[in-house]
Amino acid sequence: MHAPLRTCEAALTGRETASMAAALMDARQTILPKHLFAPGPDAAQLDMIFSAAATAPDHGQLLPWRLVQVPAASRAALADVFADALRVRDAQAGDAQLAQAREKAHRAPLLLLLVVDGQRGDPAIDLHERIVSAGCAVQNLLLMATALGFASALTSGKALKSAGLRRLFGLTDADHALCFVSVGTARARRPARLRPVSTDFVRCLSSCGKTAPVL
Repeated sequence: MHAPLRTCEAALTGRETASMAAALMDARQTILPKHLFAPGPDAAQLDMIFSAAATAPDHGQLLPWRLVQVPAASRAALADVFADALRVRDAQAGDAQLAQAREKAHRAPLLLLLVVDGQRGDPAIDLHERIVSAGCAVQNLLLMATALGFASALTSGKALKSAGLRRLFGLTDADHALCFVSVGTARARRPARLRPVSTDFVRCLSSCGKTAPVL
């Protein structure tokens, strides 16, 4: 007699959960590291953020990616790497440009490097699958950070390919440094950007081997 009521309650809970998830994903936005300030996540919050990353899909349970935290004590070494990488790219870089490169290492209270190992575990699992897993892990991380009230950003740049950065982080030939992840507190939020709608990126495969927008 009460089964329909329980079913209705379960369905309502599901809809509410979906709405909460949609709101969380919509709330996530990129705030550049220069606009991320203390406080950063505390130990308990950091554990929640890393645990969220661990829920990413992982074919073969390789754990082909890792996050390397850059604490305050190591920021100066990273700053040197950024400056040296700029000198290699531009021998004419002046003091102001080098200072700007160094300063990037000191932004955001939480700074992580995302690394993918292209050889860990089953060699039959393609690098692209490993990178997709890493991307899912980072998205989960960003969403948890957003849920906890923090802002975040992903940044890349030519320094990721530099020999100095590879030495500093102890990367092997199989390792790929994908991006930096920055998390902190935003003093101001940007207006929400216009996001694509599904018709912008969803296509349907026809029987003749062509694709067309889904109407």
